[in-house]
Amino acid sequence: MGYHTPVLLKESVNGLQIKPDGVYVDVTFGGGGHSREIIKNIINGKLVAFDQDDDAMPNLIDDERFIFVNHNFRFLKNFLKYHKIERIDGLLADLGVSSHHFDDPNRGFSFRFEGELDMRMNQSAKVSAKNVVNEYQEEKLAKIFWEYGELKNSRKLAKAIIEQRGNKTLETIRDFTELLIPYLPKHAENKFLAKVFQALRIEVNREMDFLKEMLLQTIDVIKPGGRLAVITYHSLEDRIVKNFIRDGRFEGEVEKDFFGNKEVPFKAVNRKVIVPNESEIKENNRARSAKLRIAERL
Repeated sequence: MGYHTPVLLKESVNGLQIKPDGVYVDVTFGGGGHSREIIKNIINGKLVAFDQDDDAMPNLIDDERFIFVNHNFRFLKNFLKYHKIERIDGLLADLGVSSHHFDDPNRGFSFRFEGELDMRMNQSAKVSAKNVVNEYQEEKLAKIFWEYGELKNSRKLAKAIIEQRGNKTLETIRDFTELLIPYLPKHAENKFLAKVFQALRIEVNREMDFLKEMLLQTIDVIKPGGRLAVITYHSLEDRIVKNFIRDGRFEGEVEKDFFGNKEVPFKAVNRKVIVPNESEIKENNRARSAKLRIAERL
């Protein structure tokens, strides 16, 4: 199974303003597309790449300047410390789920295939999508579909799951999608299913929690003048990244100095969000929802 073509490759890597002797981090290694582009621009610097999925291992770069960490990016500071790296010059995150995951029936990420309800990025993690749909309380399920899928009929979906699992365990993708049939809107079935599966995937992998953890750590690890480049694929992620770059936090009042000026760790480099051009979307349909934000550490 192939990984996806890296999205906004030149724009994101150029946004890091790579120094030949700099230290950079790619927290979403995947197929290694962005990492290979970063390392092309390094002479005697270093690149540290994170990926919790063992399927990324065959794509590793055989280069003494390259360090691979087979863990979630929430452990950013810990592993930089372990490798005796105090500060870095830039960090790139491509938060999209790769084609590799969507196209592998055994991973359970897509409603297009039959297979187990899994969706774990880290295959040794304990909680899978099967656990979520079979064990979560109705209220919690409704909350997931509302917050992570932005589905208006989240309560009805949660109730239907509870009723169905009273008769039998929801083991497979087919078990799950069949119970959703009465709720599919006409002419928008795939869009609806994509939102349901997105909500489950975010919950299984705790994507929003771990994204926030990682972003907060960038305040400590990126040097002043260093860059942060983040590619998001849906409004929930983008909102988190946008708020963090603007305010250095995700909600609540921003801290101000004695004179009332906002005290923020980053400043946005691109005033307008960067999106793929038409030719990139034509070549790679999954790039269509991508948004790139670049910020500089103050």
